[in-house]
Amino acid sequence: MNVSEDQHPGQSQDEAPDGDQGRVLGQEQDGRAQEAAEPAQASGTEPDSEPESVREAGQGSGAERPEARLERAVGVAEQALIEFEIAVETFRVEVENFSRLHHQKLGPMYARLDELDASIAEARAERSGDPEDLRLAQEARAAVLPLPGVEALFDDWIDSDGLSPEAAAMLTERPVRPPQRVRPSEEARRLYRELARRAHPDLAREEGERKRREEFITRVNAAYGRGDEALLRELAAEWEAGPAPVEERPVGSEELYARLEWLAQRKDMLSALARELEESAIGAMLRLAPEDPDRLLEQIAEQLRAQVAEREAELAGLVQ
Repeated sequence: MNVSEDQHPGQSQDEAPDGDQGRVLGQEQDGRAQEAAEPAQASGTEPDSEPESVREAGQGSGAERPEARLERAVGVAEQALIEFEIAVETFRVEVENFSRLHHQKLGPMYARLDELDASIAEARAERSGDPEDLRLAQEARAAVLPLPGVEALFDDWIDSDGLSPEAAAMLTERPVRPPQRVRPSEEARRLYRELARRAHPDLAREEGERKRREEFITRVNAAYGRGDEALLRELAAEWEAGPAPVEERPVGSEELYARLEWLAQRKDMLSALARELEESAIGAMLRLAPEDPDRLLEQIAEQLRAQVAEREAELAGLVQ
């Protein structure tokens, strides 16, 4: 599944370009560069009829810098990459929110099913006395509360951003607000996209400005992950009141080509991340409900409740 406008499970109609960003970046750059390369229309006055001093003055003041067309191509590539990164980030948020909510809401139901399966196996073994039934009962009971491995102990502490909000809350004694939905509201998504387009670190050329933007966008991503519209509005006001954008100095062709190369490498990295998300178990589940992933959680819960009721009825019949 490509991260595209018509297939991406976490993407609205006005979000990102097609997942094949290499094609998008290349086509848009070529088209814009071609447009920039087209000569200006003649004014209709024969050049030879102008005084030479006028022609020289016009050439001196209106001539385009040789790097101008390349600068426009870089600008197009930057904007296309930012839109792609917004699409990847919104999908990552949905994957992590789904995983967290799945664990919080459905974990107790899975635990109840394990407990019922063990009780049913023990009731059967008690009735039959069969050694095989006894062995199965012991295995079922052992599966209810297995001794966790080292990795499992830290599963809920680490996510793609490092410490999970729950782990950070335990260490800092600050309250944490878990996500309420898999997919944040439309208003939260709108606010997030606007902030990402304005404050994205990829728009910075200086290291100090890039670091400032990275720190800010990390806060934006966290607020969006929780669907916190109020905090996103506060962050928008904070950015608006912050330092004015630094006027970029003209750069040479060599630096512009290096920028295009960096953008291409960044696109490749994002494409790999998108594939990893799409091919994950949670990503595959989200593909089952691209329009409403929150409804998918409810459907799974309904199935688990039905299974619990069946197991309880079966156990009641065995212990009578």
